[in-house]
Amino acid sequence: MSELVSGRLRIARDLAGLTQAALARDIEVSPAAVSQFEGGAAHPSPSTLARLAEALDVPEPFLVRPLVDTHEGFFRSLRRTAVSARRHARAVAHVAHDVALHAADQGLLNARAVPRIDLQLDASVAEIEEAAARTRDAWALPVGPVGDIVGLLEQHGVTVIRLPLSTAAVDAFSLPFADHPVVVLGADKDDRARSRFDGAHELGHLVIHGEQIWGLKEVEYQAHAFAAAFLMPATEIRDQLPTSVDWARLFELKRYWQVSLAALLRRARDLGRMTPSTYLTAVKAASARGWRRSEPVPLGSPEQPRFLNDYLDTVAGQSTREFLPAHVLTEIINAAK
Repeated sequence: MSELVSGRLRIARDLAGLTQAALARDIEVSPAAVSQFEGGAAHPSPSTLARLAEALDVPEPFLVRPLVDTHEGFFRSLRRTAVSARRHARAVAHVAHDVALHAADQGLLNARAVPRIDLQLDASVAEIEEAAARTRDAWALPVGPVGDIVGLLEQHGVTVIRLPLSTAAVDAFSLPFADHPVVVLGADKDDRARSRFDGAHELGHLVIHGEQIWGLKEVEYQAHAFAAAFLMPATEIRDQLPTSVDWARLFELKRYWQVSLAALLRRARDLGRMTPSTYLTAVKAASARGWRRSEPVPLGSPEQPRFLNDYLDTVAGQSTREFLPAHVLTEIINAAK
C-alpha cells in the first residue's frame, strides 16, 4: 500500500465532519499526530492508515491516491457560511472531480473548453460585458436565450453536480480545477431561473478568475455582472426592456429569456432603460406582493446534471466505489434525482 496523501486526509475528515481531535480519539493517537499526518510532516503506519480509513468511512485507496488540488473555491457570503458546511461541500466536489478524472481516463469526458479571460479587480462593466460576449462567441452560441446552462457547462468539460446546499448555509459554488472544473448547484432551490443564474455566475468565475483570485467581494460582483451579460446580452435585450413597471411585458421577457423578474429589473436599471427611482419602485412593488420569495410565472424545474450520474451507472463508473467513498457517490446521485 502506498503512503498517505496528506490532502486526502483533510478531504476525508471534512466529509466525515470530524475535527482533528475527534479523529485522533477515534483512532487512538494524539491530535498532534493527526495534524502531522494532515500536514505531511509524518506518515501513518499501515495499521494506523487502516484505522483512519475505517474511522472516516472511506476506502484505503482513497487516502493514497494522487490529489489534484485548487484553492478553497468561490463561495458567496463567507461570513454567513458555516466553515464545516463549506468544507463538507468542497470535499464532495473533490470526489466529483475524482469521478471526472476517472471518466476522462476512459476517454468519456470532454476536455475543458472554458475560455480564460483575465480581468483586474477594477475591471469596467464594459470589460465584463465583453468577456461574456467573447465566451458566447467561443462557444458558438446563437443569438437569444442560452439553452440548458447545465448541459452547456458539461458539454465544455465542466463537471456539474447538485447538493442540498441551503440547509448547510452554502450557496452555489465552484472549484476551478485546471483540467475539469467543478460547479456545485443547490438541489433544494426549486427555481429554474435562479439555478440558471447560479450556473452562469459560476461560469463567470471560471472564465475571469480561475485559480488566480478568490474570496473577495469584488470577484462576486464581477461574476454576477458576467452572468447577467451572458444570459441577457446588452445588444439583444436592451431595447426589449420596458422603461416603466410593465409587469405584463416583464412576464413575457421572463418566459423568453428564462431568467427571473429580479434579474430583468436589475438589467433594465444597469442598461439605463429604467431610472434608479423606477427600478426602486418596481423592487418595492414586487416585494410587497411576496415575489422576492416566490415569483409569478414559474419556469419549471431546474436543469439537471446528467453526465456524472450517467457515468456512475456504467461498469467503469461503478468501479469508482473501489477507491471513492460509496456514501458520497450515493449523495451525489440522489441529489440529482
